[in-house]
Amino acid sequence: MTPDIEFFWDPVCPFAWITSRWVEKVAAQRDYDVDYRFISLRLINKHKDYATEFPGGYEFGHTAGLRFLRVAAAVRADLGRGRIAALVTAYGESYWDLPTGSGMRTKLSTTEHAVEVLEAAGVPTRFAEALDDESWDQLIDEESDLALSRTGRDVGTPIITFHPPDGLSFFGPVISRVPDDADALRLWDAVVELAGFPGFAEMKRSMREVPQLRILGGLTDAPQTEDWTDGHRAGHLPGEQESAN
Repeated sequence: MTPDIEFFWDPVCPFAWITSRWVEKVAAQRDYDVDYRFISLRLINKHKDYATEFPGGYEFGHTAGLRFLRVAAAVRADLGRGRIAALVTAYGESYWDLPTGSGMRTKLSTTEHAVEVLEAAGVPTRFAEALDDESWDQLIDEESDLALSRTGRDVGTPIITFHPPDGLSFFGPVISRVPDDADALRLWDAVVELAGFPGFAEMKRSMREVPQLRILGGLTDAPQTEDWTDGHRAGHLPGEQESAN
């Protein structure tokens, strides 16, 4: 059966996590079937020099995402697509829902962490063995390319296709907080209406709220805003920080 929504997910992207929680609210109210597929920030940036083109820590984070996507690919191949949504939820809750200062980032996608996620998702823990199995990378790379073939390559994560494979595809929307049930539907209808307008390509602003997640400090009535460029906060590349000092 063809799903209503394909959601291309990298587990270490905070915006993919927030957007997935929004999509789950929409799916529950509209009775949509969501198929979580894979897009790896590490693989789509494999030709970049992390030392100069990303802030510190991004290579570690992106690699952690790829490591767990290998686990998810192994689970999907053996147990079917229906088990991936639980992995998305379990991974996100194991990281993004933890308090600031938990130290969880250094443990991302270790064997211990993967086992915890698999247990929470009700999936056999033997799949943690796939963390270092690079034989899954070709499949993940091909799925990443599929997502980008629908939107163009100058985007990030997540990517959503509504009525795949030939329906609307778009990057994001990049949102910094999870809407309530009513606002979730209003936002979905607005996004689908806008993305479906003939000739529409992009509406963008680079100023973003800090994602409203516990691991990043939690919800606040006055969130800080930051300017983003090329998938990271502006002014945070090694060379930019040196010049600022």
